[in-house]
Amino acid sequence: MSQPAKKTALDYRNQALKRRRRWGVVSIVFTLALVCFSYYFYQVFFTANIETKGKPTYVVIPRGADWKTALNAVDKTGAVVDKLSLHFVARLMKYDKPGAVKPGNYELKDGFTNRQLINVLKSGSQSPVKLTFNTVRLRNELVAKLASQVDVPAARLDSLLRDPAYTKSLGFDTTTVLTMFIPNTYDTYWNTSAKRLMQRLKTAYEQFWTPERDAQREKLKLTRAQVSTLASIVEAEQQQHADERPRIAGVYLNRLKRGMKLQADPTVVYANRDFTIKRVLNVHLQKDSPYNTYKYAGLPPGPINLPSIASIDAVLKPESNNYLYFCAKEDFSGYHAFATNETEHIANARRYQAALNRAGIK
Repeated sequence: MSQPAKKTALDYRNQALKRRRRWGVVSIVFTLALVCFSYYFYQVFFTANIETKGKPTYVVIPRGADWKTALNAVDKTGAVVDKLSLHFVARLMKYDKPGAVKPGNYELKDGFTNRQLINVLKSGSQSPVKLTFNTVRLRNELVAKLASQVDVPAARLDSLLRDPAYTKSLGFDTTTVLTMFIPNTYDTYWNTSAKRLMQRLKTAYEQFWTPERDAQREKLKLTRAQVSTLASIVEAEQQQHADERPRIAGVYLNRLKRGMKLQADPTVVYANRDFTIKRVLNVHLQKDSPYNTYKYAGLPPGPINLPSIASIDAVLKPESNNYLYFCAKEDFSGYHAFATNETEHIANARRYQAALNRAGIK
């Protein structure tokens, strides 16, 4: 039987060389894989993944949302470039853990990286919402508008505004509390509470009533609520041309000084709660309501809408005139014909009524 050949030194050297080559290849592959992974890791963490094209973009994360619901809300804005990388980074940054998702309104800034976005969402660094309300006549309209912009149920707001003890704590009753809401744009947080929202608006109300405005209303011998109530009538009378509001305010202040009934048609419309009325008729005037200024002298108990700042200032700085009457002009320009006595007023009113008849307006 033949014996196996003995390995020579050359054989050992060749085997060692092969092993080194094999490990060299493995090392190169490993290094390339590490470089590729590092590059991907860098890309998903540190390159922009939010593109808003310069448009202000916000996302609302609702209460009780889990991390997937939150990220889907972000994706629905259309600003996410790579959804998969966003989810990948979110999990690496433990956004999927209990308590990590915080409800609120967040701004998606152009150029945000995944890391930056998740940090913002995890920290709860919200952006304020721009709360606005106008063209409001009734309390239920107001609470609906507020609730549509923040995470507060309309029923909760309505309950507060109906609560005599709570409105008294704000300095109002359940009727005059509506004068606290000055139409404007306010910064607040989406997940604010109902009471914090009310306090925010009360603070803005106090800031609105500057010493100058208070001094002007004191000259008129009116309370803040009375100024707003009269301003709501002025606004309802003149919605098109703000420049005429000081004149209309002057007319109503003249009537108040003389103890005359205001006889303001918009108050009759409000009393009847029928805002489709185009022409106030005798049947409407019979409505027994403290808002019917044809039946009751003085100002109604509260505003018939939320008057604009322009209308409030028109009452505070009324035109000084001797007019006691006015009615819409027959040219339908939106302006009014004014009169100092009833005879002139009846003539103006007849011209306007004739124009309505010709136009077929009932």
